[in-house]
Amino acid sequence: MTIRNRLTFLFTAIVSGLLILFGLVLYIVAERLRESEYRQRLRAEATTSAELLFGRQAITPQLYRLLDKNQMTVLTQEEIIIYNYRNQIVYESGTDYLTVSKEQLDQIRLEGEVYWRVGDREIVGVLFTNHADRLVILASAVDKYGFSKQWDLAMLLVSGWFLATIIVFLAGRFFAGRALKPIRRVIASVDTITASQLSTRLTEGPDNDELSQLAQRFNQMLDRLEDAFRLQRTFVSNASHELRTPLTAITGQLEVALMAGDTEADLRIMVQSVLNDVRDLNRLTNGLLSLANVSLDESVVAMVPVALDELVWQTRSDLLRVRSDAVVVVEIGTTLPTSWRVNGNEALLRTALFNLSENGVKFSPNHRVSIKLMVEADSIVLTFHNQGTAIPPAELADIFKPFRRGSNGQHIAGHGIGLSLTQRIIQLHYGRLSVQSDDTQGTIFTLSLPQS
Repeated sequence: MTIRNRLTFLFTAIVSGLLILFGLVLYIVAERLRESEYRQRLRAEATTSAELLFGRQAITPQLYRLLDKNQMTVLTQEEIIIYNYRNQIVYESGTDYLTVSKEQLDQIRLEGEVYWRVGDREIVGVLFTNHADRLVILASAVDKYGFSKQWDLAMLLVSGWFLATIIVFLAGRFFAGRALKPIRRVIASVDTITASQLSTRLTEGPDNDELSQLAQRFNQMLDRLEDAFRLQRTFVSNASHELRTPLTAITGQLEVALMAGDTEADLRIMVQSVLNDVRDLNRLTNGLLSLANVSLDESVVAMVPVALDELVWQTRSDLLRVRSDAVVVVEIGTTLPTSWRVNGNEALLRTALFNLSENGVKFSPNHRVSIKLMVEADSIVLTFHNQGTAIPPAELADIFKPFRRGSNGQHIAGHGIGLSLTQRIIQLHYGRLSVQSDDTQGTIFTLSLPQS
């Protein structure tokens, strides 16, 4: 069932139930008023009969019976019965609609007035006392016109309820459809969005209601998806290009070696060249795998307290073991040992520090990088400084993108993966990575991580 139908039926059921309750209350109140009014009329008939027959100026029963038959205001199927103190009938209007027991007569004498119903007939019994006797007068009749009005009222209420229910159903369906019209527009817009048309966006309404907020959130999600697809396409394209270069070089060298009759020395030189290309390909593949891994959701990365000062010294040792010509100068500020702790993944942080350190060594003419560790406010700040050729200002914004390299590194081996991988690792740790570069001070990478 659609939301429109569900809302329509729910709205109709609530209003219909309220109308039924209102109609029942109205009918019951009208019935009580009719009963009370008719009871007063019966009491008046009984009292009048007693006064005329047994009052101070009494008339004969024959005359009263004649007057009663020709009275214009006589009630439908009216019957008057009068009993004396011995429960003997001293007057009866001539009809025989009613039978009264001795217990009912005693109850009337005890309470003074009693009202009850037998089917449609309503009876009022009153006690009348004169100088000679204690009489019980019973007046009964059928409220034909009252019941007719009640029936007409019931039919009117049922017809009104039925008509109002139809109107409420139609109105509810109209307003529900009008209220859900923006959702139908959203559905129609979503149906047009495909993997090749991620640039399509939902129309955001002028009002800041829930539907407008939903459209805004959906558009924000589409922005993230479009960025992810664009990065994926760029990654695949660049990775394919980068992998093709060493593979082509290896294939070409092997084909040339097979066709040429080289000496053992020449073959050794060729094998060494192929080995270098294979190592380069291995580094590229590892970099691509690492970049793909850190692009996953940060919830799958295990975070524990890590001593950043110890990690800096370990990174220095790793770099010196790989590059014997490297000069790594570490300067650590004076503070409590616990102040260097951050909440993070040790392996990923070690990779990030190694990439920044190795980058400084590669681009520095004297292969020297200076690492400074200090505390600022609630963050730990590391700077990696080298005196290499400055990065052009126009290229600073792109060096953290995958496979992007500055023009100052065209003659230095690399694939443009390390900095993008490092930035992604720092983002996973809720940190910041920035760069400053000019011909005077060289290049400084500044890394900031929140303290544990």
